[in-house]
Amino acid sequence: MPILDDILEEYTFLDGDERYRLLIELGRALEPMPDALKTEATMVRGCSASMWVYPTPGTEGQLHFLADSNAAITKGIVALVLSAVQDRAAGEVAAMDIAAALAPFDLKNQLSSNRTQGVPNMIALVREHAARIAAAG
Repeated sequence: MPILDDILEEYTFLDGDERYRLLIELGRALEPMPDALKTEATMVRGCSASMWVYPTPGTEGQLHFLADSNAAITKGIVALVLSAVQDRAAGEVAAMDIAAALAPFDLKNQLSSNRTQGVPNMIALVREHAARIAAAG
């Protein structure tokens, strides 16, 4: 998975339609999430599209997530969130301001509100999981 800074560097040089294409490509590159994990328990609330996030056991205190969406743009946004946190230490993610890391993408002004309304809920789920793992470790 690409690093968020690398994605931002490319994103800033693109215009509207090309930015959509980049997000769609990022979504397509996500690690596949088995359908069996796409349940009510893993569903992110508040998004017009279906979005799922599932934490998997990471190595040595690192977080690893599987995630998916049934909408291409939303799946790309999911990939952006994961690129900020994937395979990082739980304590680092728990302390991270993920929304601030995503702010340079200006998603609220680039995309319709129904595409971005589930993002804060996904971020909250990721941070809550990170805090639980960090506290247990």
